[in-house]
Amino acid sequence: MLLKTFGWSFAITVIGLALAGVLWGWQGLAIVGILSILEISLSFDNAVINAGILRKMNAFWQKIFLTVGILVAVFGMRLVFPVVIVAITAKLGPIEAVDLAINDKSQYQELVTSAHPAIAAFGGIFLLMIFLDFIFEERDYKWLSWIEKPMAKMGKLDMLSVIIGLVVLLVTAMTVATDAAHGAGDKSATVLLAGVAGMITYLVVGGVSGYFEDKLEDDEEDDDEAAAAPATKGTGAAVGLAGKAAFFMFLYLEVIDASFSFDGVIGAFAITNDIFMMALGLGIGAMYIRSLTVFLVRKGTLDDYVYLEHGAHYAIGALAVILLATIKYEIPEVVTGLVGIALIGLSFVSSVIRNRREGRPGDTSGTPSEVTSGV
Repeated sequence: MLLKTFGWSFAITVIGLALAGVLWGWQGLAIVGILSILEISLSFDNAVINAGILRKMNAFWQKIFLTVGILVAVFGMRLVFPVVIVAITAKLGPIEAVDLAINDKSQYQELVTSAHPAIAAFGGIFLLMIFLDFIFEERDYKWLSWIEKPMAKMGKLDMLSVIIGLVVLLVTAMTVATDAAHGAGDKSATVLLAGVAGMITYLVVGGVSGYFEDKLEDDEEDDDEAAAAPATKGTGAAVGLAGKAAFFMFLYLEVIDASFSFDGVIGAFAITNDIFMMALGLGIGAMYIRSLTVFLVRKGTLDDYVYLEHGAHYAIGALAVILLATIKYEIPEVVTGLVGIALIGLSFVSSVIRNRREGRPGDTSGTPSEVTSGV
C-alpha cells in the first residue's frame, strides 16, 4: 500500500536528486534536498485539506488531480508562476522574464521578492476565507468546542466570513502594508487590490463548486436507487462528484494548492535564486504532498481521525495570518512549518484519545469513507 501510493514520489526523488548531482554537483544536490523538505514541511496541512475534498470526487477526477494537477503544481506554480510575477512586476515580455531568471538571478530574485506583498495578500485572504467558513459552520464533531460552539452560532449570520475577511484586509492595508518589509514604500493599495482579488477568487471558485456539489447531492436524494446504494468503508461511496461539480472542485483544489505554495516559493529564495533548482526541489516536495493526499483518502484517515481536518484548518488560519504578517515582518519559514505540523499533530493525538475513549481505536462511528479505490 505504502509503496504503491508513494512509488512515484520515491522514483521522482531518486531521479531528481541524481539530476541535481549531475548538473550542479554535491552543493546542488543538497540544495534540492533542502527545498524538498521545506516544501513538505510547509504543505503537510495542504494534504489534509486536499484529501477532505478529493474523497468527494469520482475515480476519473481523482486521477486528473494526480496527473494534470501535479503538472500544474510543479511546472505552473514552482516554475512558471515566479517568472509571470517578474514579467508583471517589471513589465517585461515572457521571453525577457525567462532570460532574466536564467542570466541575472539577483535581479530576478529582487523582483519576485518585491512582489511579495501582493502575493501574500492574495494567498492570505484566500486561505483566511477557507478557515473562516470552516470555523463558522455547524459540525458534527467539535475539537476545540469552547471556540467552535460559539463560532458555529455566530456563523448563522449571513456573509459573516466575508465581513471579517474584509475587515482583516483593511486592517492589514492600513497597518502592516504601510511599511512593507519586501519592497520599499507604502504597499496599501497593492495589498488591498490583491486581497480583494483573493476573496473574489475564493467566492467564485468555491461558490460555483459548492453549487454544483449541492445540486448533485439533491439529484441523488431524488433518485431512490442511488440513495439506497450501499457504500463500504475503504472502497468509497457509490457515486463521487463528476461533471461540472468535479471540474469546479478541481479548480478549487488547484487554487488552494497555489495559495499554499506562495510561502514556499518565496521562502525558497532564502536558499537559492536558481529557478531550475527551485522548481526541482519544490516539485519533489509537491509530489510527496500529492502522494500523502492519496494515502489519506485511500486509508479513510479523515474518517478514522475526525479532528485532523480541524487541525488542518486551524493551520490554514495560522498560515493566513503569517502570510499577511510577512508583508511587514520577516518570519522564518521554519516557524510556519512547525506551527502547521504542531496543530495537525495535536489534532491527531486528540483523535486517538477520542477513539480509545470510545473503544474504537483507529475507527470512529463507522461512517463510510468516500474513497474511490481506482485512483
